[in-house]
Amino acid sequence: MNEQNFIRKRSETWNEFSVLVRAERNELKKGAPSFIRRFREITQDLNTAKSNNYDPEVIERLNALVYEGTQILYSRRSWPFKQAARFILETFPGKVRLHWRGILASSFLFYGIALFFGFLCFHFPDISRELLPARELRSIESMYNPESRYYLTPSDITNDADMFGYYIYNNISIAFRTFAGGIFAGIGSLFFLCVNAGFLGIAGGHIITVGYARTFFPFIIAHSALELNAIVFSAYAGLLLGFRFFITNGLSRGASVKKAGQDAVPILAGSTLMLVIAAVIEAFWSSKHLLPVQLRVGAGAALWILLLLYFLFAGKYREKR
Repeated sequence: MNEQNFIRKRSETWNEFSVLVRAERNELKKGAPSFIRRFREITQDLNTAKSNNYDPEVIERLNALVYEGTQILYSRRSWPFKQAARFILETFPGKVRLHWRGILASSFLFYGIALFFGFLCFHFPDISRELLPARELRSIESMYNPESRYYLTPSDITNDADMFGYYIYNNISIAFRTFAGGIFAGIGSLFFLCVNAGFLGIAGGHIITVGYARTFFPFIIAHSALELNAIVFSAYAGLLLGFRFFITNGLSRGASVKKAGQDAVPILAGSTLMLVIAAVIEAFWSSKHLLPVQLRVGAGAALWILLLLYFLFAGKYREKR
């Protein structure tokens, strides 16, 4: 059977099945016998299309129908808490491991730029004044100056709850700008990633140069594990979508972006959760300068190690099964 005859003969069944899988649960129960029969037929159609190298759009459509049918056939109703736990313990770390090469490359770029500008501004202090406005540098200095009224507190913030709101807004806005920049073939995501890395390096190098390293590192070490890596993940998610818009691997452009979104969206959602937790730590823990420095540094270092172990091993046993 040639491709045109195949599509003409089978398209009605595909349309009927598409309506069925999108029906309400009660309607789906009524059509259960029909659902099983059509699901078997469409699975066979997918195998036929693949074996004969039919149009990638046809294969993608059938693949999507088989996927939706499989989800209905084998899914179990679960409580939102279980779904959230599964996302945190399996889906998110699994997606990160799946794309470890791209994420590792993005991490090297981000931390490499940050370290480069940090060393540059540390060894040549005048450069930071050329790269950032004097007002911005004074604001950064006042935050880490123990004698300042804004010590470890953003200006115009009066309590921990306000600080939490400030950090939530700041962190999430950075992540979504970085992700949304991927619409420009990934260039926007790359740009925001590099800009944030450069600012981090300049600010860090300047703070060390003016003598506030003892207040700077104990403050950032705890929440930075989540915050900085979440920015990297958001950038990679944007890059992935932008890349798949142009490199489709034989799929239609829409199908390629949709497929990339199945990985990019969970990574973005996970990075958003990381930023929320980072804001909690930054507002209610990092700013507590009366706590022993050893405790704050030790807790921050432990969080970096735990985060690494989480992405290396969380959900891995389930994947093997």
